[in-house]
Amino acid sequence: MANGTTRKKGSAVKAARGSVVTKKGTPWGTIIAVVAIVALAASVIIYYMVQSAPKREQAGREQAAASFAPTASDPDPSKRIPGVVTANYTGSVHVLPTERVAYDKTPPFGGPHDGYWATCTGTVYPNAVRTENMVHSLEHGAVWIAYNPQQVTGDALNLLKVRVQGKPFTMMSPYPGLDKPISLQSWGHQLKLDDANDPRIDEFIAALRSNPNGVYPEVGASCDALGPGQFDPDNPPPFDPSKPGPDAKPMDYKGTAGAQNEQGGMNQQPSSGAPAPSATPSK
Repeated sequence: MANGTTRKKGSAVKAARGSVVTKKGTPWGTIIAVVAIVALAASVIIYYMVQSAPKREQAGREQAAASFAPTASDPDPSKRIPGVVTANYTGSVHVLPTERVAYDKTPPFGGPHDGYWATCTGTVYPNAVRTENMVHSLEHGAVWIAYNPQQVTGDALNLLKVRVQGKPFTMMSPYPGLDKPISLQSWGHQLKLDDANDPRIDEFIAALRSNPNGVYPEVGASCDALGPGQFDPDNPPPFDPSKPGPDAKPMDYKGTAGAQNEQGGMNQQPSSGAPAPSATPSK
């Protein structure tokens, strides 16, 4: 009897254990939740890597161009960049928002300009902007990347944008009719290029953006937005593709009385009188 009872108890214990195991089963809910978390984390990492790739690549380009940063012994490193064209221009010559200038270069990189500067705080303008405002920003130490919208699109356009977005004293806009795909301007300097991958873009920016060594007239001037009624970056004055008429101001213009000046007042000098020196290409 004892043996029989013992066998029955053993069978009951085994059955109970089997019942517990059966009830516990595989924790599919936990497994699915863990898999979902891992997949989400992986997707976030992949998204970050894809989205940050342009910035990381740009950081590499900037590091490669670091040797073109200006120093006291090398005040204008752009002189070492093949293809850079230079000219001498007189600064602080302002015209009214209703006036045009007959510029000597396309795009211009110096000369008379609107009394209100274009915002140049890493600004990417989707549409072409009035040239006279853009030139004023060059006087403040900005670099302007202009591009032909018929020739620069897609990945090439994104390559230019990443060099500008969030970068102080930098701006970018389409320039209809441009004779090259890309043209870089700083005050008195220009570089025209065919390829958005060209390392000279980063060298030009490194050499001339906010260069403190007197390569542009108004060191320390602002690039900040002026706002509605002056220059609104969200609604900037549009580019005029037509040829300047006979009333356009010449490159040796002295400035319009009543035009905005850098101190927030108006120009007092008359528009007549001895002309300012003409822009002449550097040798």
